[in-house]
Amino acid sequence: MKELRSQIEAYIPCDAREAQDREGLLYALDHLETPLSRENPIAHFTASAWIVNPARDKALMAWHNIYQTWSWTGGHADGEADLLAVALREAREETGVEAIRPVHVGIYSLEILPVFSHVKRGRIVSAHLHLNVTYLLEADDAQPIRPKPDENSAVRWMPLDEAAENKEEPFMAAVYRKLNEKMG
Repeated sequence: MKELRSQIEAYIPCDAREAQDREGLLYALDHLETPLSRENPIAHFTASAWIVNPARDKALMAWHNIYQTWSWTGGHADGEADLLAVALREAREETGVEAIRPVHVGIYSLEILPVFSHVKRGRIVSAHLHLNVTYLLEADDAQPIRPKPDENSAVRWMPLDEAAENKEEPFMAAVYRKLNEKMG
C-alpha cells in the first residue's frame, strides 16, 4: 500500500474536485480498515481504464448489465495494491482485447464514485463508495472484441463525445468528459 499511497500523493489533480478526491483516497488508505478489499462495506479501492484507440478519437465501452448503461472497464482491487495491473486485467477480461497497453504507467485520473444499492449474483450489495484510480490505456480498434456475459452484454468502440454522453448516469458523463478533456 505504500507504493499506491506514493503514486496518489504524486498525482497532480486537474481541478478542485479531483484535489478533494485525492485527499479522500489518501485518508482512506490511512484510516479505513481493509481499503483494498470489498469486505469494507463502506468504501474500497477500484481501478478503471479509459481505453482509447491510437488516433485518440474513440473509446472502448461496455454495456454494463447491472447499471444498464455504456461504461468504462474496471473492477475491485480485491487486495491488490498494483491498481494498474487490476485495470489492465479487467480491461482484457471485459472486452476480449488482449493487446492493451498503458499510454503511460502513471495515474490518469482519480474519483470517489457513489455506488447505489443493487443485486449482484443474487446477493444484495449495499450502497457504498468506490475509491477509484483511472489509467489511460490504448488498444488497436481493429482487434476483435467480445463481451463478458456475466458483467456486460456488449462491447464497442465509440467516438469520444458519444462515450461521454451517458444519459443514464449524468455523474459518469461528467467523469468521461473530464477524461476526454485531459487528452487535450
